[in-house]
This record gives sequence, C-alpha cells and structure tokens, in this order.
Amino acid sequence: MSTIAEGKLAELKQRANHIRQEIVKMVAAANSGHPGGSLSAADILAVLYFHEMNVGPEKVNDPDRDRFILSKGHASPVLYATLAEKGYLPKEELATFRRINSRLQGHPSKKLLPGVEQSTGSLGQGLSTANGMALAARLDKREYRVYALLGDGEIQEGMIWEAAMAAGHYKLDNLVAILDYNHLQIDGNVEDIMDIGPVADKFRAFNWHVIEMDGHNIEEIVAAFAEARTVKGKPTFIVAHTIKGKGVSYMENACGWHGVAPNEEQLKQALAELCAQGGDK
Repeated sequence: MSTIAEGKLAELKQRANHIRQEIVKMVAAANSGHPGGSLSAADILAVLYFHEMNVGPEKVNDPDRDRFILSKGHASPVLYATLAEKGYLPKEELATFRRINSRLQGHPSKKLLPGVEQSTGSLGQGLSTANGMALAARLDKREYRVYALLGDGEIQEGMIWEAAMAAGHYKLDNLVAILDYNHLQIDGNVEDIMDIGPVADKFRAFNWHVIEMDGHNIEEIVAAFAEARTVKGKPTFIVAHTIKGKGVSYMENACGWHGVAPNEEQLKQALAELCAQGGDK
C-alpha cells in the first residue's frame, strides 16, 4: 500500500528530475564539478525539501525550521539545484556555479547563500555539526529536526565514528543521517579502498535505529523518513542504496564521473535522457 498520494508521488519524481537536469547543466556550464554523487542524491533531496522538512525561503531565520547538512559538500550541485527548485534563489543563477564572486562556489558556503545551514567540504565534519544542532534543539526546547547527508567514501573518516558514538550516547532522536551508498568514490570502489561494511550493523552497535531503502524509490524514501519520526531515544541512520550518476546512462556506476563535467554533446544526451524519463523542460 502506498505511503503517499499518487499526485504527490508524481510531483516528487518530477522535482527530482528537474534537479538532475539542473545538476548536469550547471556542471557543464562551469566545466567543473561533481555530477556523479550529486545525481545519486537527487531523489533524497527532492523528498526532504518538498515533502519531509519544514523549510522554505521564507523560513531562513525561523528558529523552528528543520536543518539540512550536506556533509559531502563536493556534491553542492544537488543542493544548489534543490534550493533553486524550492525558490531560495533564481534558477538563472545556477549558471554562475563555481565562477569568481558567485554565491555558488564548489562547496556550499553558509555566509554566501541563504538556505545553506553549514559550510561544508572538509569531509567527515557534517555529522558533528548535525549533532550540535540536534543537541541545541533539545536544550532550547525546539521541535525542529536535523538531517545530514553523508557520502560512503566520506564515512571512512574517523571523525564520523566519534560523532556516531556521541549521537547514540546522547539519544539524539531528532537527528537523521542518510548515507548515499553508491559504492564509488573518487579513486574507485569503496569496498576496494576502505570497506565500510557491514555499515548497518556498525551504526546499530553505536545505538542508532537503522533503516535500509532504495534511494531512488520515492515511496521508500518517504516511508523511511516517516519511520524515523516514530523513533524515540536514539538517532536514525538511513542506508540509501543508490547509483552514482543516476539518470544519465553513461554516468551511471562510472567512477570516472565523480568529478568530471560533460561536454556539449554529452550534455545534450544527458538532458534528452532526463526529459524522456518524465521531465518537462
């Protein structure tokens, strides 16, 4: 039985498609950026920003807004495209990605762009930031929730495990960490470089509630976040099984597209494929 109305499901799929189109366009325009791990996270951010979180451009200073931390900051294109889709900035500004004096630098800057909750890019730090925000909500008696998106290569960092231990210890049940588990990092397969498995068991051992889902199935994503809201006394870790480069055939499961921009012909092919998948642009 579906956990979401058919109309809303269609909207979220279209939002994710729009986000993917903007990702490939902005990376191509800059001739620089990280398309693979941005495309793999598009469905997750579409659900977060258009269904799950209490956020919006009119709420950037609202103390009760939910918080999102892109811990894998190099995937900034997915965040910028999502923020533009939500109305935080004009979509035309996405064409300035990575240019001098642009608000849209290679890694997100809290100082430059409203809607960015934390400047990120040094891998491994985002979960600690999210912990602090979740603790602050408790101390301030606020009801907001905190979401952090982690990369699978990123969680090879030791700081992640200190933060995981702390979150479990302090029973941060207003915290949700999502792992974009696409199995590829800049140098190759995660399993070959530094295997993080069995990742679900490791987080359970740190006193987290763990959910596994298909990170490209909108209904499963919605259901996972809904389940996380019911969890009391421990943080939630969502293992999102994803495909690097999702939506663009020649980028899917291809390590080489971690940080490479498409040329003009490749961009045309990517946009044609995405439009054929249900986009209306």
